Amino acid sequence: MSSIIQLLPDHVANQIAAGEVVQRPASVVKELLENAIDARASDIKLIIKDAGKTLVQVIDNGLGMSVTDARLCFERHATSKIRQAEDLFDLHTKGFRGEALASIAAIAHVELKTKQDQEELGTHIIIEGSKFVSQDVAVLPKGTSFAVKNLFFNIPARRNFLKSDTVELRHIIDEFQRVALAHPSIYFTLIHNGSESFNLPNSNYRQRIVTVFGGKTNGKLVPVAEETEIVTINGFVGKPEHAKKSRGEQFFFVNDRFIKSGYLHHAIMNAYEGLLREGNQPSYFLYLNVPPNTIDINIHPTKTEIKFDDEHALYAILRSAVKHSLGQFNVAPVLDFDRDANLDTPYAYKNKDGEFPTIQVDGNYNPFAAEKPRGNSFSSSAVSASFKNQHDSTNWDSLYVGLSQDSQEVSSHSFENHEITGSLFNDKEIEESPSRTYQIHKKYIVSSIKSGMLVINQSRAHQRILYEQFLTNITVNKASSQQLLFPLELYFSNEEVLFINELKASLEYTGFVFDAIVTDRVVISGIPVNVQESEISILFEELINTLQEEIPENSFSLNDGIAKTMAKSIAIKNGVYLTEREQENLVNGLFACKDASISPFNKPTFITLSVEDLDKKFAI
Repeated sequence: MSSIIQLLPDHVANQIAAGEVVQRPASVVKELLENAIDARASDIKLIIKDAGKTLVQVIDNGLGMSVTDARLCFERHATSKIRQAEDLFDLHTKGFRGEALASIAAIAHVELKTKQDQEELGTHIIIEGSKFVSQDVAVLPKGTSFAVKNLFFNIPARRNFLKSDTVELRHIIDEFQRVALAHPSIYFTLIHNGSESFNLPNSNYRQRIVTVFGGKTNGKLVPVAEETEIVTINGFVGKPEHAKKSRGEQFFFVNDRFIKSGYLHHAIMNAYEGLLREGNQPSYFLYLNVPPNTIDINIHPTKTEIKFDDEHALYAILRSAVKHSLGQFNVAPVLDFDRDANLDTPYAYKNKDGEFPTIQVDGNYNPFAAEKPRGNSFSSSAVSASFKNQHDSTNWDSLYVGLSQDSQEVSSHSFENHEITGSLFNDKEIEESPSRTYQIHKKYIVSSIKSGMLVINQSRAHQRILYEQFLTNITVNKASSQQLLFPLELYFSNEEVLFINELKASLEYTGFVFDAIVTDRVVISGIPVNVQESEISILFEELINTLQEEIPENSFSLNDGIAKTMAKSIAIKNGVYLTEREQENLVNGLFACKDASISPFNKPTFITLSVEDLDKKFAI
């Protein structure tokens, strides 16, 4: 019997490994940025085209590589980070698998340019799908430049699996921010499709956070500092009043490496107990330094999860440090039994006696006496006399020329008296006509039909009405807008502004008018007719939080997601009282929709109770 086990060729093995190492363009960005940091670069530039599908290029001024290293780095399990198994428990670098570059080269066109400082000439290598195309000597600056082009060019199914450019760019920005926040001493630049998105000069941790997330972030941060034998904690947490419903600004860094930890997140939430609204998530940027031999990094393919030796102690220290910072900066309420100094009586009043207030009365005042004119004022008789003399002229008839005809016309018109003015509706008919709709518990609207009655959920029904209105406006590119008396300025982070800029066209079709979209703020001069000005900031926050990660699964497109999010945010909430006219308009608007039975989120908008069902309830 012939053998059935065989060794895979290197290029096939690399393609299989790429399925785990390279999930999307953001994975390439992460690997290349970490390599640049390990090369001790002080200036790193990231260039992106078409959300990384066309080009991902990282240029650094690090140590560079020799000719041998440049050729050897694309081989499987080739790394400069570790030598033996014991090194896994004493890691001071980012990447250590030795599979990243080999996997990337197997599924893309890679161009490498590198040069060491002591060398006069550098190396230029081109690889396409694990095949060496060329290797030349070139004049290059110090450092390394990796250009990854046409990702997944030889795996069409994998390329089709990628999401839209908006979603993929979001993932790239996430990876870029994680690396940039962990290393504030390095100059980072991000260029997407020829425009500079991020320019982060050398700074400290606080300045780097403010530069990434906008100037308004500075006032939201509360410093955290704690030093123990187990861990050293530094960083910042956000004030409770600025907490959001989504987990967008939560960062844990262990030894300058970004990690995800639900266990440590729970410690933060415990520290905020009683300070947050239900469903809100605080923002935090915490940097933890622990001995390398007390953690295990090699437990997850993405290397974003870490196993600690003593998790319980770390949980307690982190919780107490955050709680202490919130109390120290008067963010958290504390019980204070000290007396208020403002309520104490001053010592100067100790020996003073009380004095009765004196009352002064004018005995010569007569309320019935005529007022005497003041010496510097004019008398009314003198003023009237002068006015008469001024206008006592023979030409006074000229002032009224042409008014006789108008006066005749005015006199010919007849006016209705208030007593005979009739109303548009007959009051008796209104009183006698039965009410068609009723509101129950400010949540449901009950309406009678021939077969029984209809129970409508007012919030879901309004969501359906608004959803179809917004979707029609976006599709037809026609919507009415109301101008604001004063333009509204909303402040966002650089990343959120980029996202809003991509949604600008769709939002304008719903009725928004943008005056300016700059680095850290958005100026709005017009809003949709059925949207209030006070709801705009909440609407944009929910819109960004919902659409930033990914388009929801139950949405067909980005426009569909925008219409659903806006409808959910603006719709009437349960607990709002509606008049009879508003109830009727809601019912009529619902059944004028194309699909009135379900809400935009596939939940029923109404139920029907027939007379037979009611009879069964009363049957004994």
